[in-house]
Amino acid sequence: MDRREEQPGAAGAGAAPALDFTVENVEKDPGWPAPAQSCAVLQALHQLYYDPNIENKNLAQKWLMQAQVSPQAWHFSWQLLQPDKVPEIQYFGASALHIKISRYWSDIPTDQYESLKAQLFTQITRFASGSKIVLTRLCVALASLALSMMPDAWPCAVADMVRLFQAEDSPVDGQGRCLALLELLTVLPEEFQTSRLPQYRKGLVRASLAVECGAVFPLLEQLLQQPSSPSCVRQKVLKCFSSWVQLEVPLQDCEALIQAAFAALQDSELFDSSVEAIVNAISQPDAQRYVNTLLKLIPLVLGLQEQLRQAVQNGDMETSHGICRIAVALGENHSRALLDQVEHWQSFLALVNMIMFCTGIPGHYPVNETTSSLTLTFWYTLQDDILSFEAEKQAVYQQVYRPVYFQLVDVLLHKAQFPPDEEYGFWSSDEKEQFRIYRVDISDTLMYVYEMLGAELLSNLYDKLGRLLTSSEEPYSWQHTEALLYGFQSIAETIDVNYSDVVPGLIGLIPRISISNVQLADTVMFTIGALSEWLADHPVMINSVLPLVLHALGNPELSVSSVSTLKKICRECKYDLPPYAANIVAVSQDVLMKQIHKTSQCMWLMQALGFLLSALQVEEILKNLHSLISPYIQQLEKLAEEIPNPSNKLAIVHILGLLSNLFTTLDVSHHEDDHEGSELRKLPVPQGPNPVVVVLQQVFQLIQKVLSKWLNDAQVVEIHGILWEGIQNFPVSQEMLNQRTMMWLSDSQGSTFASETCLWSLFNSGFCCCCCSLRGNSGDAVCAIFEKSVKTLLDDFAPMVPQLCEMLGRMYSTIPQASALDLTRQLVHIFAHEPAHFPPIEALFLLVTSVTLTLFQQGPRDHPDIVDSFMQLLAQALKRKPDLFLCERLDVKAVFQCAVLALKFPEAPTVKASCGFFTELLPRCGEVEPVGKVVQEDGRMLLIAVLEAIGGQASRSLMDCFADILFALNKHCFSLLSMWIKEALQPPGFPSARLSPEQKDTFSQQILRERVNKRRVKEMVKEFTLLCRGLHGTDYTADY
Repeated sequence: MDRREEQPGAAGAGAAPALDFTVENVEKDPGWPAPAQSCAVLQALHQLYYDPNIENKNLAQKWLMQAQVSPQAWHFSWQLLQPDKVPEIQYFGASALHIKISRYWSDIPTDQYESLKAQLFTQITRFASGSKIVLTRLCVALASLALSMMPDAWPCAVADMVRLFQAEDSPVDGQGRCLALLELLTVLPEEFQTSRLPQYRKGLVRASLAVECGAVFPLLEQLLQQPSSPSCVRQKVLKCFSSWVQLEVPLQDCEALIQAAFAALQDSELFDSSVEAIVNAISQPDAQRYVNTLLKLIPLVLGLQEQLRQAVQNGDMETSHGICRIAVALGENHSRALLDQVEHWQSFLALVNMIMFCTGIPGHYPVNETTSSLTLTFWYTLQDDILSFEAEKQAVYQQVYRPVYFQLVDVLLHKAQFPPDEEYGFWSSDEKEQFRIYRVDISDTLMYVYEMLGAELLSNLYDKLGRLLTSSEEPYSWQHTEALLYGFQSIAETIDVNYSDVVPGLIGLIPRISISNVQLADTVMFTIGALSEWLADHPVMINSVLPLVLHALGNPELSVSSVSTLKKICRECKYDLPPYAANIVAVSQDVLMKQIHKTSQCMWLMQALGFLLSALQVEEILKNLHSLISPYIQQLEKLAEEIPNPSNKLAIVHILGLLSNLFTTLDVSHHEDDHEGSELRKLPVPQGPNPVVVVLQQVFQLIQKVLSKWLNDAQVVEIHGILWEGIQNFPVSQEMLNQRTMMWLSDSQGSTFASETCLWSLFNSGFCCCCCSLRGNSGDAVCAIFEKSVKTLLDDFAPMVPQLCEMLGRMYSTIPQASALDLTRQLVHIFAHEPAHFPPIEALFLLVTSVTLTLFQQGPRDHPDIVDSFMQLLAQALKRKPDLFLCERLDVKAVFQCAVLALKFPEAPTVKASCGFFTELLPRCGEVEPVGKVVQEDGRMLLIAVLEAIGGQASRSLMDCFADILFALNKHCFSLLSMWIKEALQPPGFPSARLSPEQKDTFSQQILRERVNKRRVKEMVKEFTLLCRGLHGTDYTADY
């Protein structure tokens, strides 16, 4: 269709039969004669709004989205705006106009600008007394047009808008014209903020709009201050002002309007709009430059205190919330600028005290008030600004504001108090959750305040708690006690309090607390847990609090707090706990057998016992393990005889989970205790059999029996896999393991669960066979365990490399999984360079490669994770041991072709991994003969795939990866690339029909010239891909 037939002002005059809205037409571009256009659009809109069938609605929406961006949208948009159409239809017409103007401005001939502008003004005038949603959309369309024409084609756009709407010859009444103008002026800055203007254009338009403020603000001041202005007009003025100040208008230019907005706060109908306008004006980043104006605003804000107190007294949460927003906006955004005004320190301190009132506003959050949470960030900001001053000035401000922050601590602890029990019982679960989050925010603030107040803060809290607990004059509430403990906990959780002189006194006070409430008991537990590191340095105090923790273990309501606290104590203080070990194990075993706690807490408890037992002698560990896990082994034996069903599955999973969590932390070698820099300090393995090895030997055949019935259940098998994570902490040799195992078995007096088969032989036979039968996530779990073991043990894992390679080969041959490839990659990285381990690793590498190539033949698109991991494995092999590609059994050509295919995957991680493989492969063309041969034979195929991706088949976010391949080709295969790239770009329309022969030739020459600067190649590729996609120079790529 000719450009003139698509002009925005043309109405289309030819008669044509109406085109039905059909499925066939959805798939076509909506190009049909003008009289049929609106008919088809109306039919689609009717289907979208009124058809009950969701598929028909989706079909109509898809079609309408195509219609909106079509050239014919210029025609039917005006027809849909006719007065006889309902607002929904008119709205679609106005939206289509906005889309065409904002996204396809380049389609409009310059001689049509004035015609389009005039038509939009006419429609806005007509809708000034019509549908408001259509009016707003038309205003947005005109705003977009104005932004596209400014500043050259329409230099005084805003002034012209004001003049046109003030004309007396309009058929619309004055108030209607005024509201329409205000709507237009309101959406203009909003459209600018969301526009897709190129960066250089945005700067020009912003400067033009800043000048146009001179035409807007006097009008707004006049309308806002006129007593005769209706409330609806004044509200619109405030919204318009709020919109314009976000263009970073100088604060001093807004001064009169801000004062008028403060005056409007007394009008309840204008209150919300006034708050929004004031907050937006104060919060603009540039406002801090205008200190004098900010100083003038402080009295205005302080003048709202009486209104604030009245609102609080009357329970008017909306008013108190709004006034608090204004005070916080001024204080939070400009505290540094206002602190610098030393001569005005008293007025700023008054503002700080006003915000303190907002922080301590009466009532419980969030039921009685929602204001106090707004202020917490202000206290962070003020403290940061004070501490950022040089030492002398900081000391002065510390003297003024330290008392304020001590007062803040009191206020926050009061706000953190729980309401009375009878009141709290009526709170909804959502309100309780909001209160919990609010307390966490208070905790964070207290932790931050400690930086300013230091140890004096802890002393202050300790003195208050001491007076509260030792006073005999009046009974204290548990809420007050709990809040003070919560303050201690907040600080001790993140701050090193090991050198505090008040913690011993606090530990002494805790047993004196009368615990009669779950919330108080929880906080006591969490406070003890937060002090666990201090207890490790002062073990003599453990006996003061440990009985409380063990007693709390028996209360299911304290499950999380008591178990987590015991776990922290056992982890941090394990070397000081042997005297208490028997009692801890007995109490823990009792609560486990009584099933007091939920599954997750039972797992934590087993981890705590693992930490505890790690510090005992081997004989003591074995003794405690026997009493601890024998009941579970007996239960597991019974379950192994039963027919699989959901109930016994849960029991099996629970028992295996308990054992796996116990073995996760039971580390008699103490690998995780100490670090020296990045090196792990490995202590000698204790003499005697490793307790975990002994237990695993006992239960191995039993677990095999369970697995034989549950192999098809991923959860059971996965838990079994996790159980073997205990192996990772014990790097002992095969001979030592056999010897110790047989010694222990000879002393086990025929234990029911003793096995004469050593763990190593079991690992080499039954365990590997079981692993090869795993399915889905269970195989992933096994691989994850060994991958973690390899990373943890490093060279100590060496004796297991052949067996692990064999197991991985069997697993991957049965069910290919990405996790197996990831573990193979770890083995290649760590062990492939060692001659002793190269043969099994080479065999595994060849096997997984062969299996993966077969997967490619069957269709790899369903396994992007496997392809991703395979590409990473290949890249690691080339980087760490290129000799793997010298093996005659490796089909390098097939590997190369599969990697080229992977470049065309839709998943970005897979494509990145494939590009990474090629950037490792191409530099080795000269040193690895099979690689050089395949690049020479199939390199052109790689280049074509890269050019296709750059031409539009791959995401623009991946262009740097493809640029890396081009750079590697140019650097290492220059003669081949210079021949291939000219041949590849020769066919018309490749890699994009939008390219001219000259553009393709320029690109090839640029690439071939650049063999040093990779960044420059990336820039070339980015520019070329924009040309290929038809996006070069468009709004879409302004920031690309």
